[in-house]
Amino acid sequence: MTEEPTATPAAPSPAPAAAPTVTHDERQMAFVIYILYLAHFVPIAPIVGVVLAYIERGRAPAWLQSHYLFQIRTFWISLLYWVVSLALCVILIGIPLLLATWIWFVVRCALGLSRLMRNEAYPTPESWTV
Repeated sequence: MTEEPTATPAAPSPAPAAAPTVTHDERQMAFVIYILYLAHFVPIAPIVGVVLAYIERGRAPAWLQSHYLFQIRTFWISLLYWVVSLALCVILIGIPLLLATWIWFVVRCALGLSRLMRNEAYPTPESWTV
């Protein structure tokens, strides 16, 4: 009887490398801050947002730092606009100014969110306009 050579089993091939999982999106905190700003009907939300922006701006990549600077300036400029508008409510001109300030604030946050979602730096973070 002749023995047939037995084929040695092939070594199992290594499992394909899994795609790296992103555990932390670097845009996440900037996104949260924009949402906190847009939730300004809760008075503490924008304050929490600006504190987070101050904390995160030093650790962020350059393109994202422009968003944090934009968010910080948005908070302080809007606070100034709100105070001036409220003071001018005495002579009734402040009422339309309050509406204009609210529209300015919402548009500014929407533009920032739009650029953030496209991974773009904010081009003019130090601007007083939108």
